[in-house]
This record gives sequence, C-alpha cells and structure tokens, in this order.
Amino acid sequence: MADRKIDCILKNLLMIALALGIPGLLIFNGIQSGKYRTLRKEVAELEKRQERLIEENKKLITDISVLSSSDRIETIAENDLGMRKAETEEIVRVEIRKKGK
Repeated sequence: MADRKIDCILKNLLMIALALGIPGLLIFNGIQSGKYRTLRKEVAELEKRQERLIEENKKLITDISVLSSSDRIETIAENDLGMRKAETEEIVRVEIRKKGK
C-alpha cells in the first residue's frame, strides 16, 4: 500500500513538473526569439553602415588620386603660386656624409 502511495505521489510530481516545464520552455523560447530579433536587426544596421563606409572610402580614394595628380599640382604651382620648372644649371646637389668612427 505504501509503495502504491509513493508511486502515485511520484507520478503526480512528474505530471506537475511537466505541466510547469512546458510553459517555462515556451517562455524561454519567447525570450530567446526576442534576443535573436534584436541581434538580427543590429547586424542588418551594421551591414548597412559598412556599405556606406565602403562607398565613402571609395569616394575618398578617388578624391585623393584626383587631388594628388601631377598635372593638377603643376597647374597650381605655375598659375596660383607663380612657380616654374628649374633649369638644369639652376639645380644644386647637396651631399651629406656621415662621419665614420
């Protein structure tokens, strides 16, 4: 009789655990889904930002190459700064040697 009572109590406890466990797992699943959605949104925003930065970087690289072209620099030197190319006889070479020990 005592064994039957213990078996009945154990079955009841198991049923209670299952009855509480299923909603608990559903709640846990809902929480995880919310976290997943948040992370997915964050990743999408980061990917968009990365695309914008890559495009901006391409534009800046193009601007650098345009601004550093030798023709542009030569035009600015001649027209804006009044410079000219040096003649061969105007070029002076200076050589610096280190003292040996």
